[in-house]
Amino acid sequence: MMFPAAAACGARRAPILDHSPAMVKTSTGQPDVLLARMASLADPTRLRLLRLLERHELGVVELCDVLQLPQSTVSRHLKVLGDQGWARSRRQGTTHLYRTILDELDPVARRLWLIAREQTEQWATVQQDALRLARLLREKEHDSQAFFAGAASEWDKLRGELYGRAFHDVALLSLLPSDYVVADLGCGTGQAAAALAPHVRQVIAVDNSAAMLKAAKRRVADHDNVDLRRGDLEALPIDDATCDAALLLLVLAYVTDPAAVLKEMARVLKPGGRAVVVDLLPHDRDDFRRQMGQQRGGFEPAALRQLLAAAGFAASRVEAVPPEPDAKGPALFVATATK
Repeated sequence: MMFPAAAACGARRAPILDHSPAMVKTSTGQPDVLLARMASLADPTRLRLLRLLERHELGVVELCDVLQLPQSTVSRHLKVLGDQGWARSRRQGTTHLYRTILDELDPVARRLWLIAREQTEQWATVQQDALRLARLLREKEHDSQAFFAGAASEWDKLRGELYGRAFHDVALLSLLPSDYVVADLGCGTGQAAAALAPHVRQVIAVDNSAAMLKAAKRRVADHDNVDLRRGDLEALPIDDATCDAALLLLVLAYVTDPAAVLKEMARVLKPGGRAVVVDLLPHDRDDFRRQMGQQRGGFEPAALRQLLAAAGFAASRVEAVPPEPDAKGPALFVATATK
């Protein structure tokens, strides 16, 4: 039985041509490129490899499993495909993963491959490869599912031990538009400002405590896009409609006039700007309030929505934040609104 590649070229084998990368870079006006490309396809194993690598990124061991060929044979043909620009590889640990993508092939290779793929569509060997590949992929998926089935109860702990916890916050912060100007009102020691700075154009951080701003200055020293300003929250040192978003994180419970602070927050936001407020839900722990120097014992969600509406905000939403296991203070809420 004649393989498709051999049938396309006649009974005689194609001449062996130089497979060096330099051959591929020859001007497309010369036949060398075409002949080199045809020679690299004139082998049934390389055709089978390309059929697999066009749709999946696979390692050598996996390719050997699917093709049922020794590693030396598969590696040798992968080198030819790599030298000729048919396949690319990347390192993952101690493994090299291979892939070819049609859109990344040069025009000569793309046209030849479309013909070769069409002519091998009904090739029984390729169909057998597809069945073995499907089995391999099912096994890989089963391995992943089995891992998560066993790890589900401990997954959060395991993920934290392996990767830490900062990546979660970084991923969420990366959703922010990079051209945003964000106001951190009542910035304290600059924790939020430092977290935001790598992801937005500018952070304007305001606090009326010189001690807090001194600590914030040290924390944001590496971020030249953080503008620290001293001022009262009832009269912010920020121009009208300057900011795309504004934060009040654990601040409102300390102020004597929350309504005035929220109106100032709305003033500095652009039309459509977003406001985020995090503070305490109502509680009866007077000792806690006095110890923390707070003016009030939390906010009822309905009352806060009224304050936001009176300040000029629309589409406000107030939700309770599930308490963390180690948290010792009263429960919190997060409120969001749009100017």
